[in-house]
Amino acid sequence: MEKWRTKNNDFLMKESRCSGIRRQLENKRWYVLWTHFILIWAVYSSFFTPLEFGFFRGLKENLFLLDIAGQLAFLVDIAIHFFVAYKDSHSHAMVYDRYLIALRYLKSRFTVDLLGCMPWDTIYKVCGRKEPIRYMLWIRLSRAMRVTEFFEKLEKDIRINYLFTRIVKLLVVELYCTHTAACIFYYLATTMPASKEGYTWIGSLQMGDYKYSHFRDIDLWKRYITSLYFAIVTMATVGYGEIHAVNVREMIFIMIYVSFDMILGAYLLGNMTALIVKGSRTERFRDKMTDLIRYMNKNNLGKQISNEVKGHLRLQYSHKYTEATVLQDIPNSIRTKIKQKLYEPHLKKVALFQGCSPGFIKQIAVEVHEELFLPGETIIEQETAVDQLYIVCNGTLKGVRMEDDSKEEFPMHLPAYSTVGEIPIFSNTTLPYNVQACELCRLLRIDKQALTDILEMNFSDGRTILNIILEGKDSNLRKKLLESDITLLIVKHESELAMRINCAAYDGDFYRLKRLVRAGADPRISLETLRCSKLSRMAMTK
Repeated sequence: MEKWRTKNNDFLMKESRCSGIRRQLENKRWYVLWTHFILIWAVYSSFFTPLEFGFFRGLKENLFLLDIAGQLAFLVDIAIHFFVAYKDSHSHAMVYDRYLIALRYLKSRFTVDLLGCMPWDTIYKVCGRKEPIRYMLWIRLSRAMRVTEFFEKLEKDIRINYLFTRIVKLLVVELYCTHTAACIFYYLATTMPASKEGYTWIGSLQMGDYKYSHFRDIDLWKRYITSLYFAIVTMATVGYGEIHAVNVREMIFIMIYVSFDMILGAYLLGNMTALIVKGSRTERFRDKMTDLIRYMNKNNLGKQISNEVKGHLRLQYSHKYTEATVLQDIPNSIRTKIKQKLYEPHLKKVALFQGCSPGFIKQIAVEVHEELFLPGETIIEQETAVDQLYIVCNGTLKGVRMEDDSKEEFPMHLPAYSTVGEIPIFSNTTLPYNVQACELCRLLRIDKQALTDILEMNFSDGRTILNIILEGKDSNLRKKLLESDITLLIVKHESELAMRINCAAYDGDFYRLKRLVRAGADPRISLETLRCSKLSRMAMTK
């Protein structure tokens, strides 16, 4: 009966966990659908806002209702933003705290989003059609950032052709700039009094036998096409001569517009050149991701490993300046100085290296390699040979013990300036748990062989480290630590140095004695070291 209850409880727990996962997936699907829905409204608002500013003095009923519907959708989106978890930019961990989510949104885009939802057309009519109020419409152009974010996601999506995505994006940028300029061109003309409409670029325009006098009565579509034609011709600097600025306001705007077009043209040409020569960083990221996915699919590496590889590659893409990319072309001597400058302050704060000599710290700083780990990523696998020592610079680590299908949190929490892997390295054992990152962690890694070589040259510092590791350990672990290869190496060098210092003292060679003391020999413990080394050799012989 008791077994049945236990199995039933396990089943209920698994069922509740599965239902929770299903709810999360359903919420995610609904949110994805909502983001696509609000993206459509963002495209509409980004296009219609300049048009409303330039061509309308008060919206018609059908456009007014459509505008109200759009603003209501964005108001709902504002409310949703107070409940959407976000990924912390420093730790890369998901933040679910409602207070932090709300605080972050209030500090970032809330004010702009709220002002964009205000019914400025109604306010304009209520306030007596005062022109400065209409300038508040431009706040809604902040919604174009959603379109930009959408294109950035498309560029990283390897399922979509990169060349096609980039060309579409560049065309959208060009057309949107000319669309906005066309609306401003018409706005400059329509804000002139009706008596002076001939003193505007469109009022004085004549195409063949057709004159644009009384242009306010011309069809909206024709006015917009004419304005767009003026904007494109000006941007392309073609200048046919039939259309040009007439008054000072138009001349000033055209000067600003042409200056901006120079920058826009350079941006477009630069991007097209990068597409041809494949010099884009995003494209290199896509190519590498494609190759990795093909390799993982070919070898059936599994979904978990694939996700970890993809996450790590995205992390490298988001962190542009890594040690491997920046220091690869720098001479070794300069690279050594840079590493010592970067890592020595961190290594001096590590508890394992307290009491070690500055020379030892410098050598460790040269040999370490910097690595980044995402939240939940495994750093050391359970029951596997450990041949690397990790030093936590930023972030925290935790232990997770895996038994069959169950997952148990191990009571281990490693903050910054902690080390992991020192006991397996010194005792030739394995860890009984996985070591995982709780947040985005910046670790320094040094190989066991490199550490052994440094300890061989600085065995007095090795003794200091060994004493720190031995503190508070049980007898079995102490025995394993004292019988390890690194410990025997330290004892061997200590005994050799003790033999030399005793010989120097026996011979009365004070010069050699002074040199040995400077090298790290302690005359007070030399005899004790010799005695211990003899006993250890006798024990090993037996």
